[in-house]
Amino acid sequence: MRSKFIPMVLLLFVAAFAALTETGEAVKPGGPINSGDVAWMLSATALVLFMTPGLAFFYGGMVRAKNVISTMLQSFVSMGLISLLWVVVAFSLAFGDSIGGVIGDPRTFFMFKGVTGATHTDLSPTIPFLLFALFQLKFAVITPALITGAFAERVKFTSYMLFITLFMLFIYAPLAHMTWHPQGLLKGLGVLDFAGGTVVHMSAGFAALAGAMVLGKRKLDSDTHQPANIPFILLGTGMLWFGWFGFNAGSAVAANEQASLALATTNTASAAAALSWIFFDMMRGRKPSAMGACIGAVVGLVAITPAAGFVSVGASLFIGAFAAIVSQVALALKTRSGVDDTLDVFACHGIGGVTGMLLTGVFAKDVGLVFGPTKTFLMHVAAMAIVATFAFVGSYILFKITDWLIPLRVSDREEKDGLDLSQHGESLYVDERPGFEPSDSGTFIPIGRGVTA
Repeated sequence: MRSKFIPMVLLLFVAAFAALTETGEAVKPGGPINSGDVAWMLSATALVLFMTPGLAFFYGGMVRAKNVISTMLQSFVSMGLISLLWVVVAFSLAFGDSIGGVIGDPRTFFMFKGVTGATHTDLSPTIPFLLFALFQLKFAVITPALITGAFAERVKFTSYMLFITLFMLFIYAPLAHMTWHPQGLLKGLGVLDFAGGTVVHMSAGFAALAGAMVLGKRKLDSDTHQPANIPFILLGTGMLWFGWFGFNAGSAVAANEQASLALATTNTASAAAALSWIFFDMMRGRKPSAMGACIGAVVGLVAITPAAGFVSVGASLFIGAFAAIVSQVALALKTRSGVDDTLDVFACHGIGGVTGMLLTGVFAKDVGLVFGPTKTFLMHVAAMAIVATFAFVGSYILFKITDWLIPLRVSDREEKDGLDLSQHGESLYVDERPGFEPSDSGTFIPIGRGVTA
């Protein structure tokens, strides 16, 4: 029983240490603050955070009814856990002084030391460095939450929390540093990733593939899987689409022309992908479905993310429509692989991210393949191989380490009962808790132990 108190003791220790840590001066102070940029980035930061509850509804509607709460909570808990981890050391690993272009020095911004209201020459020239750090936090929050769809309905909650901690430190932070830090390895090679096609979606997609392989198939027949709540999926899609404007347009880190372009390309790609998914279904003799339209819209958002501020609106239409078809083909091939990726994270985010990254190298203004130069496209092909290998192999190892420390899978009985009940003692519907009844406090107790009126 004592071991259960260890996380709380550690949290209190970190909180006490943070309270005693003095905030230093910002590194490389930049120019004056631009109030317009600040107003926009405050809004964009809030919009990106809004995407994580949107993802919770999106995924929650897709799983079985007895796993809705657990699936949604996996997204929500990421907001808490990653927020603290980011302040303590993850931000420094991602944006601290470069160590070989691969990782940041954990001492640079440890406990947000030096992360103040002043500007930063390289990273936030017109907005407070603290605001930039918080904007980047929201990207870090949603990335591990994206992975959860691959092992939904069978993962132990405590194991999940351990894995996303390891993933943030050893996968996400290095990729963010290599891609977005001024001295990052991939950035130095000329790789373009405007808002996270490699850092967020490819890393999550390939980590999801690794997770589905390590955890194995669900015990219940996955072929009979029925989504619990289609309106949840529609609501989640709307929240994601809305929040994605902050995700992509906010990555301009200013209220400028590039932010406007990113907003336009984001909306166009998502609209094109949603329709492309529906039309492709109809061509294959299927009915146009709400779920298909929602998945298509999200795939379009994923694919345009690395390209949003670098391509024309016309190019974004093609990127969205093409990515939806590629992801549909990937889903068709998935059935032959035997890998139980519950909510098709790899096909949507992994393949969608790869498609968007490669097409960025094709359509990026002035440096893309269609404009003549081949260097950017070839660098993107090389980066795709590097990121895919790093994210998949690294995540596979981290899943194995997690499983060794805390077994990843719930028991067969717990899976059958559903994770809502077995992991959290809660249920979406009362009648799904055989042998239990609601108490006056709103919790569930065994039938016969309550006080009748």
